[in-house]
Amino acid sequence: MGLKSLLSRPLAAYVVSRYQQWQKDPVGTQQRVFRQLIDQARNTAFGRDHSFADIQTPADLARLVPVRDYEALAPYFNRVKAGEADVLWPGKPAYLAKTSGTTSGAKYIPLTADSIPNHINGARDALLHYVHRTGKSRFLDGKLMFLSGSPELEQVGGMHTGRLSGIVNHHVPAYLRRNQLPTYSTNIIEDWETKLDHIVEETLPEDMTLISGIPPWVQMYFDKLVQLTGKPVKDIFPHFDLFVYGGVNFAPYRAKLFETIGRPVDSIELFPASEGFLAFQDEPNNPGLLLLLDAGIFYEFIPAGQFFEPDAPRLTIGEVELDQQYALVLNSNAGLWGYSLGDTVRFVSLKPHRVVVSGRIKHFLSAFGEHVIGEEVEQTLREVMSRFPEVEVVEFTVAPLVSADPAEPSRHEWLVEFARPPHDAAAFAAALDAGLRRRNVYYDDLLTGRILAPLRLTSLPAGAFQRYMKSLGKLGGQNKVPRLSNDRTVAEGLTQAGEIA
Repeated sequence: MGLKSLLSRPLAAYVVSRYQQWQKDPVGTQQRVFRQLIDQARNTAFGRDHSFADIQTPADLARLVPVRDYEALAPYFNRVKAGEADVLWPGKPAYLAKTSGTTSGAKYIPLTADSIPNHINGARDALLHYVHRTGKSRFLDGKLMFLSGSPELEQVGGMHTGRLSGIVNHHVPAYLRRNQLPTYSTNIIEDWETKLDHIVEETLPEDMTLISGIPPWVQMYFDKLVQLTGKPVKDIFPHFDLFVYGGVNFAPYRAKLFETIGRPVDSIELFPASEGFLAFQDEPNNPGLLLLLDAGIFYEFIPAGQFFEPDAPRLTIGEVELDQQYALVLNSNAGLWGYSLGDTVRFVSLKPHRVVVSGRIKHFLSAFGEHVIGEEVEQTLREVMSRFPEVEVVEFTVAPLVSADPAEPSRHEWLVEFARPPHDAAAFAAALDAGLRRRNVYYDDLLTGRILAPLRLTSLPAGAFQRYMKSLGKLGGQNKVPRLSNDRTVAEGLTQAGEIA
């Protein structure tokens, strides 16, 4: 056992005990965070505009600060980006995290000196919880790889600006830098396929023990390794025992990833975002992610079904219930106020507060009034794959298919790229339909009333999703394909990408 592995154990015990202290009083912890945030931001431009001096309770916050997304808050973010101080948080941000936007183009999320530790410590503490719960720490003595965006930063408004994962890369503790791959020169390569070739070259001779990244891009990396060596990953990296991931549901990728590895490995799920590091899997084999209530973020939760209502309730941590869908709203020491993150969560435990990420509030399918969410299609696919063990899925998405013939009902279309297709595609599609009907009463009613026809399963050729993401300039890194769309934009792009094969 190496020195890093040995020293991590008492540190892990200390960190876990510190977490257990605030878990004893989640409501009090969030109230303390709330008070600190309001007091510190009282004299900012946003604080003056929204009467922070009058805010004493979360109800005051809900009354004076509306829920808004990035686009609605753009006037404030643009002032920050221009270099103005004391706009959303005292002073200027230390960094701007650049991420893909929607109607506003690129988004620039402030990272302040107060909020950066949230991102750094969240990932560190996830690993230390794993060490404490399992007693396994030898992975710290091997090589650790983080598939991430480029760490090369530019200047915007006098602030260092880049991808969040690239910014965080600059804050990796010195004691881990000797273990870290890929190298800086490889990590700054922008073209994903070129970068992947260099990563394979650098890692092949090394003793990789931890690999981290978004599952579909890690799968691409593993496929390259296997293609080059003719060996499963377990024979290339015999000490690879821990996979760390976030950003997407792992379940659809698990079977193919483990098959490529050649054996199961332990995994840790994270819930990172440019706006904050929100949760991590604190217990092995427990799917719930511990919500970080003592990390400079005051959370509000809006019942997902009421999110678009003008007077939707904004619940605090003491008011949430198990197994309900909530849209996340953040108030933080990054200067985010009433900020709609866009993610939905469902609580699976209240002692402590653990969530699963269930989807995106804007990534839903309700073209016909069915209100289908991401968690429902992912659970359905996972269930059906267990009944068709020959099937392996690379990637998938679901979109509405509106019939051009008034006499013909419309339907859902599941566009799936299979690594191994079902022997009976019709039976597989019927099972998907039945599974979704059990999970969503509105979808069941629409099929029962023959307003919708049974879904169409469209099998895409190998590489269609990669070609589609490449056509958008979003191949690799932290980019993800939406599971659900309320229009045909993604479906048509994938169909075109499939025709290129």
